[in-house]
Amino acid sequence: MAHRTMLPAVPTTRPPLERMMVIHQWLRDGSFPNSNRLAKHFEVSGKTIQRDIEFMRDRMTLPIEYDQTRYGYFYTKPVDTFPTVHVTEGELISLFVAKKALEQYKGTDLEKTLRNAFEKICSGMESHVTFNWTDMETSISFNTIGKAEINPMVFQVLSKAVMSRYQVDFEYRKLERKRYERRLAQPYHIACIDNLWYVFAYDNKREAMRTFNLARMRNVKKTKIRFLKKDFILADYLKNSFGVFTGGKVWQVRIWFDSWAAQLIKEKHWHPSQFITELNKGEIELRLTISDLREISRWILSWGSHAKVLEPKDLVKIVKTEAEGIRDRY
Repeated sequence: MAHRTMLPAVPTTRPPLERMMVIHQWLRDGSFPNSNRLAKHFEVSGKTIQRDIEFMRDRMTLPIEYDQTRYGYFYTKPVDTFPTVHVTEGELISLFVAKKALEQYKGTDLEKTLRNAFEKICSGMESHVTFNWTDMETSISFNTIGKAEINPMVFQVLSKAVMSRYQVDFEYRKLERKRYERRLAQPYHIACIDNLWYVFAYDNKREAMRTFNLARMRNVKKTKIRFLKKDFILADYLKNSFGVFTGGKVWQVRIWFDSWAAQLIKEKHWHPSQFITELNKGEIELRLTISDLREISRWILSWGSHAKVLEPKDLVKIVKTEAEGIRDRY
């Protein structure tokens, strides 16, 4: 008779899934466990064990049968992994799409953890979902312009500091400056916005929230000083932002687009506050409520002659100045 691995007694609060994983281990070891033995081990009723067995056999489609001569359950064929997750093929494809979307961030902590999690999920579904992975690889892909340059060590230190709530010491170079300056901050959140990684942190010296681009950070060190994280929700913080920049004043922006650009504008959701008005000849007017004009001005310029700022006057001036500068370059 097969030797049964002795396991410690477990509390009655053990969840059903965890019970079934132990039952799976016994079945795979050839221990021929029966309902009475399992019920005693888990300190539950025999009916509870019977329901677990039926769920594993009928819902998880595990090859479980009862041996009348050995007085216990067994697997009729080898089962290497326990199918802890059940999804449809469509759901698995969606997961695959998410995995492909994050491949551009190789070198960060996300690459390793995502790959490991994905492999674990797939290993648990191999007996339930079958399709050609090669077809998936050649059918779905993501291409982005301007992939972010990021130091894996910077990302690693910051991500750990955010999770464990430790202050960080680092050197940072602002976009318009050539020299680095030292900063001490409390990192609240890391986010990838428009293919660039940012950390949102409370700057100790300036006593205010600041946004730091990871590509312009160096010598990042996690200090031994912990901080009490304030309530911070990124969506609220960037509510009126058109990217990552925020300001104290709120601007009501109106932009005209010709018929060529109108269709492209309507195919995307650009901002939570957006409101589109249909005009004559296929033209549209886009209205936004934002708190900073720097990023919206660059976006408007990217549409060339197909867009025109109607309001506010400050934005009209910014775009006009930049357009004249572009003309002078040529």
